[in-house]
Amino acid sequence: MKACLLSLLLVVIFRASAQQSLNPHLKHELDSIYHVDQLYREAMMVPEQHYLADSLAAVHHFPTGQEEAHLMRLMLQTDSSNIKRISAVIQQYGYPGKSLVGTPTNETAFYVIQHSNRIPQYLPLIKQAADRGELSFRLYAMMLDRELLQHNKAQVYGTQGFNFGGTNAKTGKPEQHNIIWPIQDPAHVNERRKKA
Repeated sequence: MKACLLSLLLVVIFRASAQQSLNPHLKHELDSIYHVDQLYREAMMVPEQHYLADSLAAVHHFPTGQEEAHLMRLMLQTDSSNIKRISAVIQQYGYPGKSLVGTPTNETAFYVIQHSNRIPQYLPLIKQAADRGELSFRLYAMMLDRELLQHNKAQVYGTQGFNFGGTNAKTGKPEQHNIIWPIQDPAHVNERRKKA
C-alpha cells in the first residue's frame, strides 16, 4: 500500500514539475496563431461553416459572390505572417514541442509549416521533434508525404489524397471523388504505419 501511495505521489510531483516548465506566454501566443491559421480554412472548406464565411465577409466588406477569393487572399496573408513568427520562435527555442508548450499547442508550428512553402527547410526539425516525442510521429508522416507529393513522388505513409468534383455522365449530377496519392511499396504501407 505504501509503495502504491509513493508511486502516486511521485506521478503527481512529476506532472506538477512538468507543467511548471511550460512557457505560458509562448503557449498563449501559439494557441492564438493556431486559431487564426484555421479560421479561414474552416470558412472555405467546411460547408457547415458558411455562417463563418458570411460573418467574415461582413467584417471585411467582401462583395457578394467573391467571398472565396477574398478568404483565400486573407488566408495567404495570414500564412505568410504566421510562418515568419514561427520561424522566429524556432530560432529562439527550437521546435516548440509538448515539453515547452504542452499538447495540443505543440502542433501549431507543424500546421503553420505545413501551410507554407518551407516544408523542405523544416522537415528535418519536424522529424527530430517526432523522434524525441515532442510531436506525434503521425504529423511527421503527413509532412513527409506532402513534401513527396509536391515533388511528384510516391508517398511513404499514404496520408495524402485529393478530393475533386465532377459530373456523373449517366445522371448529370455533381459528385465528389477521392483518390489517394500513389504510395511507395503499398503492400507494406500498414507495416510502416505501425512502426510510425
